[in-house]
Amino acid sequence: MTLTYDVVVIGGGIVGLATAYALTEQDPGRTVAVVEKETSWAAHQTGRNSGVIHSGLYYRPGSLKARFAVEGARRMVDFCIRHSIAHDVPGKLVVATSVHELPRLRTLFERGVANGVPVTELTTEQVREFEPHVLSVGGLHVASTGIVDYFDVCRTLVRLLHDRGVSLRTGAEVVDLAVHADEVVVQTRLGELRGRVLVNCAGLYSDRIAALAGDPPPVRIVPFRGEYHELVPSRRGLVRGLVYPVPDPAFPFLGVHLTRGIHGDVHVGPNAVLALRREGYSWARIAPGELAATLAYPGMWHIARRHWRYGAGELLRSVAKPAMVREVQRLLPEVTSADLVRAPAGVRAQAVRPDGELVDDFLITGGRRTIHVLNAPSPAATASLPIGDEIAKRVAERLGELAKR
Repeated sequence: MTLTYDVVVIGGGIVGLATAYALTEQDPGRTVAVVEKETSWAAHQTGRNSGVIHSGLYYRPGSLKARFAVEGARRMVDFCIRHSIAHDVPGKLVVATSVHELPRLRTLFERGVANGVPVTELTTEQVREFEPHVLSVGGLHVASTGIVDYFDVCRTLVRLLHDRGVSLRTGAEVVDLAVHADEVVVQTRLGELRGRVLVNCAGLYSDRIAALAGDPPPVRIVPFRGEYHELVPSRRGLVRGLVYPVPDPAFPFLGVHLTRGIHGDVHVGPNAVLALRREGYSWARIAPGELAATLAYPGMWHIARRHWRYGAGELLRSVAKPAMVREVQRLLPEVTSADLVRAPAGVRAQAVRPDGELVDDFLITGGRRTIHVLNAPSPAATASLPIGDEIAKRVAERLGELAKR
């Protein structure tokens, strides 16, 4: 039997679930369905990250990332308090490990101030008071950074959506869809759904879904795997909280950092290497067709030409543990190879333009009956509630226009 809804959301990560939450907050009478191809929610980017509630420190003032991360951090903490989700707001350190990083650290401080982030400059001695084992020549303390298990957040969202009557379907991979003048038809492995508006929150496959909908995306998703290690239990005392290096502005990645999670584990990483399939969580997971499509994309050629040195270093740190240990020792000199064990990896869905530019802000596009979230890597989990509100606003605009016809 075909079921009809006001809105069909594709993707059951935190952005898709937060979008359904916002849609039903905006209009409790609205009918919404969420379809997810996996048999569980939050199976990919949402469930495979470091669990940080980001402050909004890094992002260009005025950008969606800056606005939504600052607002999202506050709202995520409020959501956790309201629904008794375990979380903490210990703040974090960003530390310079050499004097040549100090100008970039100062620029980062100024950006944080511009974004309304509570950030304080620290001397080496003050850094040591927070983190006695961390090497630095100066740092920043960011008070609003927190930690949470985003799977717990998603589990709560699913419960709330169920109580609101949202149709929640796992194991419902989208195999085809068609946008008509009067409706959107979505074919899944569990059957057909129809909707007035389609919202694409498909993460690593968002560009594919956009193309299926007849909206050729201006970008291609390139999957970058982030590999983590964690400190063995006996060495977790080396890190009290969250410690980040000064990021290189030439790259969208924050570098290897130290994160004490909500369950007490201390994660180290991630690096960033090209995944050999969109859900390639190890070197052994390869999809020849997906890999060939990625390597044939002109944007990938430009990335390789511009950033081959950086890529070679990341590759080395992936396959050679001593290289990874040396990178960690820049922040934590006392760490040894025996202190680090492998932890589950994640894959970042990074939108890349044909000229090789890595999209550095959230990117939301669409047509008359469609909305596509085409770039929502970190800090999208932090920003998920404001992102959901933004999408709900755009859905309301589309429904309003359609009602006039």
